Amino acid sequence: MTLRSPVSAFSIMLACVLLAGVAPASAAPASQTAGEGAGVKEEKAAPQPGGDPVDRLFERLGKITDEEEGEGVARRIEEQWLRSGSPTADLLMRRAVAATLGGDQALAVELLDRVIVLRPGWAEAWNRRATLFTLLGDDQRAAVDLKRALTLEPRHYQALAALGVIFSRNDDSRNALKAWRRSLALNPFQPELKQRVDRLAPDVDGRDL
Repeated sequence: MTLRSPVSAFSIMLACVLLAGVAPASAAPASQTAGEGAGVKEEKAAPQPGGDPVDRLFERLGKITDEEEGEGVARRIEEQWLRSGSPTADLLMRRAVAATLGGDQALAVELLDRVIVLRPGWAEAWNRRATLFTLLGDDQRAAVDLKRALTLEPRHYQALAALGVIFSRNDDSRNALKAWRRSLALNPFQPELKQRVDRLAPDVDGRDL
C-alpha cells in the first residue's frame, strides 16, 4: 500500500494526548541533551517487586464498568509505560517532548533516536517516535514504529489507535476498524475512538436492513 501523508484531526488529537503525558524537565535546554545518549550502553530496567504492575492494572481495567474509574486506571497504565527504567532514557524522552512542543521536530526525532538506542525494548519510545512521524506526515515510518511498539507490548491500545488512523486515512477502512476495535477491547474508556468505530462500522460491516 502506498501511504499518503495528510494529517487528520484525530491523529493530531492522539499526538496531543501522548505529548501531554510527559512533563518537560526544567533543567538544561533540549539542544544541550541531543548527544547525551551517544556511546552509552543500554541501561537495564530494575526488577519490579511484586510482579508487573501493568499486568495487574490491565486485569483491573477489564473488570471496571465505571467510566471515571476506568479512565483513571488507564492513566496509571500509561504512566507505567512511560517508565523506562533508565534515568538517561527518561531524561531524553522529556527533552524530546519539550523539543516537539517547542516546534523543533528535527531535534525531537534525534532525541528519540537516542532513546531507542539506549532502550530498544521500551515500547513507549517507539510509540512516541511514531507519534512524531505522524505529526510530520510520514505514515510509512510511523507505521513501522507502531508495529515495533506492538511487538514489544501487544496491549498498547494507543499504538493500535494510531495505527488505525494511518489505515483510515489511506482508505483501508477494514483494517482501521480492526485496529480500533482491538484498542477498545483493551481499553473501552476511549470515547473519541468509540465514536469513530460507531461511525465506521456500518460501512465496513454492512447496514441492517
